[in-house]
Amino acid sequence: MHIPSNRVRDIERYFITELDGLYPEGERRMFAAMLFEAFLGWDRTQQLLHRDDTVNQSDLLRFHWAAEDLKRHRPIQHIIGHTDFCGLRFDVSADALIPRPETEELVLHLVQLMQHPRSGRAAAPRLLDLCTGSGCIAIALKNRLPHAEATAVDLSDAALAIARRNAQSNHTEVTFIQMDILDPDQLATLPAPFDLIVSNPPYVMQRERAAMSPNVLDYEPHQALFVPDADPLLFYRAIGRYAVTHLAPGGLLAVEINQALGDETSQLLQTYGFDTLLHRDFRDNPRFITATRRPTV
Repeated sequence: MHIPSNRVRDIERYFITELDGLYPEGERRMFAAMLFEAFLGWDRTQQLLHRDDTVNQSDLLRFHWAAEDLKRHRPIQHIIGHTDFCGLRFDVSADALIPRPETEELVLHLVQLMQHPRSGRAAAPRLLDLCTGSGCIAIALKNRLPHAEATAVDLSDAALAIARRNAQSNHTEVTFIQMDILDPDQLATLPAPFDLIVSNPPYVMQRERAAMSPNVLDYEPHQALFVPDADPLLFYRAIGRYAVTHLAPGGLLAVEINQALGDETSQLLQTYGFDTLLHRDFRDNPRFITATRRPTV
């Protein structure tokens, strides 16, 4: 079914009715607003002022195909080509995970910790982001901590291409390196020590696939999502083993986690000599861990 007219109010109504049953009403309205901004450059006020205006045939087709994509559960971020994260705009594609609000919480918490006047942390900290994906963590940290020296690594060349583009568009200097963090010999080549090591690694177990939304399962890179059921903490083991010997004195480790494995992840990091603190996100789910080296006696 095509959009019945090229009048703005009819386009809005089409998104609300045609996507009924697939998305909540508030989300349907938000999709329409995001598309008007992306396609026509209108903010919400301008959309209200132009409700009786018409769009040209080319733009009408863009709205039509966007609605068809949404019916197939394609993420709205992929349709418009970008998303906002920590006040910055990031290009997105199927080659890297879409930055999420939970990860934004992690970044903002780390900025507070690194800037705290009694933290004793370096004025120009050295930051390492493992499994950087779109680069959102490293770039947002560098944006908020401009004197930091930021390094970010990922296995995927395609993801690193997006990350480099995002660093350039957000005017941040980050060193990106292609690397398999499960290979300790490759990790050993990084310019340690670091004052902060952070990671949002793959952590979704294969058995959790059935509960995942199609917009994630069908459109985001499985390499960045899934780990074997038999060894769901393999990335945290690699990260913990590296961090315990490559953090500077007083350095901080922070990892996003599978909410079902919060205790297990904390216990694993504790075996490497870390004191850990488990943090909950805005939905009250266990979401990330911060860790510091346990003092040696």
